[in-house]
Amino acid sequence: MKKVVLAYSGGLDTSCIVKWLDERGYEVICFCADLGQGLGSGEDLAAIERRALVAGASKVYIKDLQDEFVGDFVIPAIKANAIYEGKYLLATALGRPLIAKYLVEIAHKENADAVAHGCTGKGNDQVRLEVTAGILDPKLEILAPVRDWEFKSREEEIEYARRHKIPIDVTKKKPYSIDRNIWGISIEAGVLEDLEQEPPEDTYMITNGPAKQPGTAKYVEIYFEKGIPKKIDGKTMKLKNLISYLNKVGGQHGVGRMDLVENRLVGIKSREIYEAPGATILYTAHKELESVVLDRELMHFKDIVSLKYSDLIYNGLWYSDLKKALDGFVNSTQRYVTGSIKLKLFKGSCVPVGRKSKNSLYKKELSTYGKEDKFNQKLAEGFIRIWGMPYQR
Repeated sequence: MKKVVLAYSGGLDTSCIVKWLDERGYEVICFCADLGQGLGSGEDLAAIERRALVAGASKVYIKDLQDEFVGDFVIPAIKANAIYEGKYLLATALGRPLIAKYLVEIAHKENADAVAHGCTGKGNDQVRLEVTAGILDPKLEILAPVRDWEFKSREEEIEYARRHKIPIDVTKKKPYSIDRNIWGISIEAGVLEDLEQEPPEDTYMITNGPAKQPGTAKYVEIYFEKGIPKKIDGKTMKLKNLISYLNKVGGQHGVGRMDLVENRLVGIKSREIYEAPGATILYTAHKELESVVLDRELMHFKDIVSLKYSDLIYNGLWYSDLKKALDGFVNSTQRYVTGSIKLKLFKGSCVPVGRKSKNSLYKKELSTYGKEDKFNQKLAEGFIRIWGMPYQR
């Protein structure tokens, strides 16, 4: 009997996979990573473990990886202003290399022959998990049952789970595929596959629609130290708690909803709905602070690096040499990124309204049009002549 370690979420796909592999003679060990998706209560954890065991798992590992996820994956993404195609703040993509790392670690501990996942052949996550596992241990076999099994739809999976008395939370009326962690939520499938259809309100999990949003704005001031968020409104907080707080207040005001038709790594376009209130607020604040403290050339070049950095995360290359090299550049840019940004949250918007830093390059006496103006305007004529000289024929 071969032993396999399965990345287990407790959802429809991976619950069916446990039974499917068990029927084919595998001993299945499940690994569930708590990345802040709401597994805090003992009841939730017990339900996940019970579901895996009912489906046929021999053992279940559940690890709280929130601190490692935030410290080793989210912080680098914040520093890099990582966002894919202008909308996706990479919550799922950031979680996959960490999950793969522990799949390999548990496989070694259990002397397993293989690791497995519940990703489809159309998705990005299969690449992220398999490439990472291959980098960390190329000798491990990788199983991807969803690419091989007989089910052609989520409705067929639901029937399979019911037939084997596996408790699931998905229904035929709401057959969304959802991935969630502390940095954000990814939602796909069902009615969302119709590009002309507005997402129903029941699609969203943590953000209020316009009808439920408060009628007054919420202001938050975020303090960064060398690119890392440390305080909200003067109160020091652990980053995990800081993100959770911003998810709550941002979600109340409808901040962080994204509807994106994105270019997947495998070459197809896919519609994804994202919710990331805390990530949206921190991304906006961090980028705004950089606009105050970074010089023009560094800031513009960092935008180019951010684009490539985001692609590497999205494409499953977190442990690549290029990504490690870019980390060196990104970290070097953060030495002056200390200060506070005040933001206004209102009716789905997140707008910077105040900026403060000891490293600010903004000089009011040079930019003002008032009587305090110290800018020597006579220098402009010579500057323009020299600047335009190469373009005159």
